[in-house]
Amino acid sequence: MNAPARVAAPNIDVVTFGCRLNALESEAIRRAAAGGPDDLVILNTCAVTAEAVRQAKQNIRRIRRERPDAKIVVTGCAAQIEPETFADMPEVSMVIGNTEKARPKTWRDLADALADGERTQVGDIMQAPDAGWIFGASGVDSIEGQTRAFVEVQTGCDHRCTFCIIPFGRGPSRSAQPGIIIEQARRIVRNGAREIVLTGVDITSWGHDLPDAPKLGLLVKRILRDVPELDRLRLSSIDCIEIDRDLLDVVATEPRFMPHLHLSLQAGDDLILKRMKRRHTHAQAVGVCAELRALRPDIVFGADIIAGFPTETEDMFSRSLDLVESCGLTHLHVFPFSPRAGTPAARMPQVGRAMAKERAARLREKGEAALAAHLELQVGKTLRVLTERGGLARAEDFTSVRLEPAPEHGLMMEVAIGGHDGRELSGFVAPH
Repeated sequence: MNAPARVAAPNIDVVTFGCRLNALESEAIRRAAAGGPDDLVILNTCAVTAEAVRQAKQNIRRIRRERPDAKIVVTGCAAQIEPETFADMPEVSMVIGNTEKARPKTWRDLADALADGERTQVGDIMQAPDAGWIFGASGVDSIEGQTRAFVEVQTGCDHRCTFCIIPFGRGPSRSAQPGIIIEQARRIVRNGAREIVLTGVDITSWGHDLPDAPKLGLLVKRILRDVPELDRLRLSSIDCIEIDRDLLDVVATEPRFMPHLHLSLQAGDDLILKRMKRRHTHAQAVGVCAELRALRPDIVFGADIIAGFPTETEDMFSRSLDLVESCGLTHLHVFPFSPRAGTPAARMPQVGRAMAKERAARLREKGEAALAAHLELQVGKTLRVLTERGGLARAEDFTSVRLEPAPEHGLMMEVAIGGHDGRELSGFVAPH
């Protein structure tokens, strides 16, 4: 896993583990906690694997050694799912749940709660009526150090994939109102952002709990219509089986919608998909990718795939390998299966860690070859990129481009592609 990210303020240090959603919410926490006690360290944890929980505990112990007088507060998904694990640690001052973490009142009252000897503030996430505390209410328009801005449109999940513990950390799926999303997008653009990424736990379920149950594609159309100054719009990981007709229309007709989709595929074998409780088949995944590519020939796909899921045979794994070619995948996120206590998959017959890692290595190797082939096709082209920090930029299809000398971040520019190193393109500013 990547090292945890830090969000600092004069009297607060927020340490973030896990996903982009946590990074966005850490910024909301930092702002909500600004009026809290001094010398405060907040760990916004991840629960997706047992390793994520282990890393959080390791960091808590390290922080206590380095800052013996700090008030250490643990929040996030791991804190929500297993609050006792952290409350039992002598280094921890307070454990705060996901519903409570971005409410300013939680942090305003923290000093009194600590003085009263309170150890946990963790409500029943399944009974949380809404997530208005995070949707727009925090006014988060950017994440420090990030070029693109993220807008959380949805949280929680109503599905029960057998390998996933996250619904018990995030609760049921709840959607942000379109007006809140539009207004936040407008603020972001006014503040200078060129690109927005819509994010959430299961963003293709956005709208099911709103009046008339609008679909994600309708929201995307509204953002592009109502925020005409926005240059680029992207989606975070989506479920391929829930792509709606409006979203297909956006892919086909909207040049400001970027030609890159990251798909939550997870496996290529139908029986494994069934045991995962996924809702698509191999053929459906291939069909969706073919339909999208017919609508937008330049579209590029990323995907999450798990190697070594319980009961997976070599033949079953071969169908996950097949996805790279049959779906035309370019950017792979590969995970060797790791059992997570509390999930049905942890109780299934296991493949074994060594086998899972070996299969993951083969899948990554195939993904690296696919990426290199894609990069080779870009050499000699002129691409429109958005510059990031450290001399990096992103093409419209999310391909990474290394620029030398490093330009200022946040610029949209045309660059000529001269080569690649198998991982990223190398480019220079095209002459006018």
